[in-house]
Amino acid sequence: MATERITFAGHSGDLLAARLDMPEGPHLATALFAHCFTCSKDIAAARRISGRLAMMGIAVLRFDFTGLGHSGGEFANTSFTTNARDLEFAATYLAGRDMAPSLLIGHSLGGAAVLRAAGKIDSVRAVVTIGAPFDPGHVTHNFSDALEQIASDGQAEVDLGGRPFTISQEFVQDVTSERLEPAIAGLKRALLVMHAPRDSVVDISNATRIFTTAKHPKSFVTLDDADHLISRPRDAEYAAEVIAAWAGRYLHLRPPAPPPGAPEGVIRVSEADQSGFLQDVQSGPDHHMLADEPKAYGGSNRGMSPYGFLAAGLGACTSMTIRMYARRKGWPLDHVSVDVRHDKVHAQDASSGSTDKIDTFRRRITLEGDLTEDQRAKLLQIADKCPVHRTLERGATVVTELA
Repeated sequence: MATERITFAGHSGDLLAARLDMPEGPHLATALFAHCFTCSKDIAAARRISGRLAMMGIAVLRFDFTGLGHSGGEFANTSFTTNARDLEFAATYLAGRDMAPSLLIGHSLGGAAVLRAAGKIDSVRAVVTIGAPFDPGHVTHNFSDALEQIASDGQAEVDLGGRPFTISQEFVQDVTSERLEPAIAGLKRALLVMHAPRDSVVDISNATRIFTTAKHPKSFVTLDDADHLISRPRDAEYAAEVIAAWAGRYLHLRPPAPPPGAPEGVIRVSEADQSGFLQDVQSGPDHHMLADEPKAYGGSNRGMSPYGFLAAGLGACTSMTIRMYARRKGWPLDHVSVDVRHDKVHAQDASSGSTDKIDTFRRRITLEGDLTEDQRAKLLQIADKCPVHRTLERGATVVTELA
């Protein structure tokens, strides 16, 4: 994933800091990510979701709202309405680069903001909310002790997450007067609502109200025991997986034709966890897997090992080859299963006479159906004609270049 640092003018004319996460392969669509109240574009959940979508071919623009993070302007002069306008300005910026967003993703108050802004951005086809409030005024509970001072003095400095922020009376009035129900009911876009049942910041009842107010197509996915910020890597990964799979249905991603000589396209593998060995494995926009190592070898065991994928390829190819032959012959083969085990054994055990170790894949094939002994023997013979089997036996040339 390549990340471009950019700035663009927000609603007030101040420059907003942003990161544009670009796919390393074909660019198939663009998403716009809105962060939570007083957060920034760089929170863990935003980074992980953006990275996962980029692997899928979807570019993601995540930016700091006015007065937050590295963006210009004064936070004290902002409101829920200005946040929604910043989203519109971000969409305009992307459209100017011929990257008009088709997907909006909003976290917490950012989720409420994307619901508000979606109707103003014609290019948007789908919207995702994560831990979003149905009533934006819910955010005032974060500084409820200061509401009286804000009302009397016009503003007050409050501590939010260990950082000082100046909250104005205009902000309080704007956020408490906002009614999202008409915007949600008239969304006319596919909607995915994601929320953690144990969210102690924004109760899950908010997700229920958003979901029941919206019209189809809509989906509701719970984030189990995740916290409000989706701070644990496994929770962010799960959210990213669900969003990526769901978005593919509504964005109608169409990858370009594969390059000559590579009829199955390019498999892209990208590091997902620098502290371990977790890898994102992407084949076009539709197929995503995780590769990892067992915990005993320093991994997190969240995906098959590289040799596991190799064994899976051999097993899948074997089963497909047998099925194709039986189907062509009209034989009564009801089911095929292939168990594959990978070992490193001494070459002398394989009758080569060498003392070096070589890789040995052992297949155990189960054929179910009313087959004759001759048919079973023939299908076992056909298994050795599997293309992956032949590749492993012949060996292959790996050509490597530095990008």
